[in-house]
Amino acid sequence: MFVIGDSLVDNGNNNYLNSLAKSNYLPYGIDFPQGPSGRFNNGKTIAIHNLGLRKFLLAGVGPLGCIPNQLASSLITAPGKCVTHVNDLVKSFNKRLISLVDQLNANHNNGSIFSYGNTFDAFIDIINGPSKYGFLVANRGCCGVGKNRGEITCLPLLVPCAKRDRYVFWDAYHPTEAVNKIYAQRAYTGPTSDCYPVNIKQMAQM
Repeated sequence: MFVIGDSLVDNGNNNYLNSLAKSNYLPYGIDFPQGPSGRFNNGKTIAIHNLGLRKFLLAGVGPLGCIPNQLASSLITAPGKCVTHVNDLVKSFNKRLISLVDQLNANHNNGSIFSYGNTFDAFIDIINGPSKYGFLVANRGCCGVGKNRGEITCLPLLVPCAKRDRYVFWDAYHPTEAVNKIYAQRAYTGPTSDCYPVNIKQMAQM
């Protein structure tokens, strides 16, 4: 299995943009042997397609209205609640992404198979019942500055929380590795509500 990217499977990087949204410094990359790279894509998508890659999982967008950055910046959200209008926009996008998956599968695209990973609902499950999944903190980042540790994302050499596996969010925007493991398991063996129309295990057997 190839994951095309390493920051919620985004493509590209922000290393050369005038932006605070970068990941090419510590403590990013804390769990990777080579440390932070800042790269969100290895540039090999076309190459591995030419080598025969035909099975794709298109991950939906998670509930952006629940991330620490939105919780910190919203003036209309009650404590403990997500920003509804932001999540409504995400739901609209994901609905269209599901339609695209259906369209791509109907066109048979040289034998390619596409599935949709429902990260939105999986994440909402975690947010609504974090203790069920072993999390203690679901409304602020493990590494960041300001309200909900979400006003400014993790800065160079900023010391993260001691128990990052107990946090839902790593920084102002991204889930922790512990959350991503839950995503991966649900996409691998979950029902169609988690991964549509087939999960990764079923896809691998096709």
